[in-house]
Amino acid sequence: MARSPFTLVAAVTAALPGAEVTGARALTSDGDGRFDSAVATLADGSEVVIRVANDDAAALELAEESLALRALTAGAREMLPFRAPTAMGETHVGEARALVTDLLPGFQIEAAHLPPGRGAAASVGASIAAVHALPPSIVRAAGLGARDAATVRAEIEQVIDRAAATGRVPSRLTGRWRQAVADDGLWRFETAVTLGGLQALSFLYEDDPREGPQVVGLLGWRGLTVGDPAEDLGWLSTAPDAASDVHAAYTAASSRAADAALRARARLHAELDFARWLVHGDELRRPDIVADAAALLESLSDGLRGDDLRVVAPYAGGVDSALDVLDRTPHTAESEIDTSMQTDAYRPEDLWPDDADDTAADGEGAGTASADEPTGDSSDSRGGDDAPAAPAPSAAETVPVRERGAAATVTGSASWDQPTQDLGEISGVRGSSTLRAEASGDADAGTGAITQPSDLDSAAEAQRAARAALQRWTSSDSE
Repeated sequence: MARSPFTLVAAVTAALPGAEVTGARALTSDGDGRFDSAVATLADGSEVVIRVANDDAAALELAEESLALRALTAGAREMLPFRAPTAMGETHVGEARALVTDLLPGFQIEAAHLPPGRGAAASVGASIAAVHALPPSIVRAAGLGARDAATVRAEIEQVIDRAAATGRVPSRLTGRWRQAVADDGLWRFETAVTLGGLQALSFLYEDDPREGPQVVGLLGWRGLTVGDPAEDLGWLSTAPDAASDVHAAYTAASSRAADAALRARARLHAELDFARWLVHGDELRRPDIVADAAALLESLSDGLRGDDLRVVAPYAGGVDSALDVLDRTPHTAESEIDTSMQTDAYRPEDLWPDDADDTAADGEGAGTASADEPTGDSSDSRGGDDAPAAPAPSAAETVPVRERGAAATVTGSASWDQPTQDLGEISGVRGSSTLRAEASGDADAGTGAITQPSDLDSAAEAQRAARAALQRWTSSDSE
């Protein structure tokens, strides 16, 4: 049976010695059934909130929130563009734990009704970024938890295993989640101060006549920790209209390194909330909770579009536009002219022979080393003798381009093998092992079409090559 507001506010004087309560009313939010809540009006006109736990789990949450709010020092609060509650006192109502905080003004917006554009969405993104910018020292100094990327990944894997053991998770979801956990690219992120349990109703707004609703308060601090910033963005899966604008505002306000996998991990955290609900019901041996969670998971599985949880490079037009552009992008072309000498690591005078004898000697040396030194096929800079020769380009494949101020010609469509981010595990992305193998096969098939130069031992030819190299070097150096 729920406690009346008058019963609750009577305990405020125990939590706040000397306080004089002059009024009481019910709290119209935070009514999830795990707490009994009320608002007490004090003699000075201020209002405070008292919440009383209804079970042991709720009592633990109150203890965690009290510890987290006390960790927010005056300096930390000054860094936030909104207000956070202040823990004013604790007491007991019977055997139940009670926490008293100040009442923050503002109204709430359901996730499904969060409007896009400037205003609420932009303010939410900036507010989350401000939380993530807090120094981790405030968490560690309070003795609160800190998890690195490996720990977050291991915890998620454990949730998946425990949920799958119930036999109530669709196999499609289990495979999807395990694939995400196995993707190393998803777990290369910089940890931050997070709240973990952020929801749409955690934000309190006041209306600005020009800018629209602005965040003025933030609730739900009990999960204060150092962990994955994506955990605070998972709830955006239920705010489809505003999600893109919130992410954009978060990125614009954040001083952290770009995280290409942020949205994918946020989606994963949101989906795993259903799995956690299932595990919770199974641990309590509550068939009603298990049945509810299983139904939610079935609905989630049926509603998936088939997209994988994977890293997608940031693109201003969104994920779908990025994939469209990727499909239209041609393979990286190779240069027909050797550019391995276009650096400032040598002296230009070294290119010119001192006398005719030196020139002739250089010409003879070139004839012997033509198989090893880079020529028109540029194969030495990408793998030496073992690298397959590229097929001779057709006229349609040869396109003039401007490269560092010098005229050049780009040919072919084979992949460029310079070291870059490893995307080999992402099938279908250009540069993956599958496409690279196909390109190598095509190159092997066309090896016979390439003819090697035969007159490089000529002194005149060596002189012309040196002049061309010097011209390219001086052109690029003049920039």
